[in-house]
Amino acid sequence: MDPIKSFMVPSEKFITVERDTDVQTAAQLMRDRRISSLFVTKGTEIIGIVTDTDMVRRVAAAGVDIRTTTAQQIMSAPLVTVEGDKTVLDASDLMAHRHIRHLGVTHDGKLIGMISVRDILAFLTNLRKK
Repeated sequence: MDPIKSFMVPSEKFITVERDTDVQTAAQLMRDRRISSLFVTKGTEIIGIVTDTDMVRRVAAAGVDIRTTTAQQIMSAPLVTVEGDKTVLDASDLMAHRHIRHLGVTHDGKLIGMISVRDILAFLTNLRKK
């Protein structure tokens, strides 16, 4: 089976927000770009991830002020990662075990990409067509 690095989103394509970005701006960016997650940065370092689930649970359901609450306050951290040479089964098992839908992909400890449940479903759908 192909390693997950063969169909991950490479780090060069990451959409990021600085840690002090308000959640309203982050949510609008997610909506406008039609994405389900953003990486949160401190300078050039990725320090966490904000997902659509974080927006629902930690913003909407909690009733926080979207103009004063920051991405850092609602992000999931540390980022859960998987090595890029692992398989789809490894990644999906980790996601299921941790109850998450996004994983950072690493190579020798360096973040090189990201994979989501949506990416795994697309991969499996294409696999069936082969």
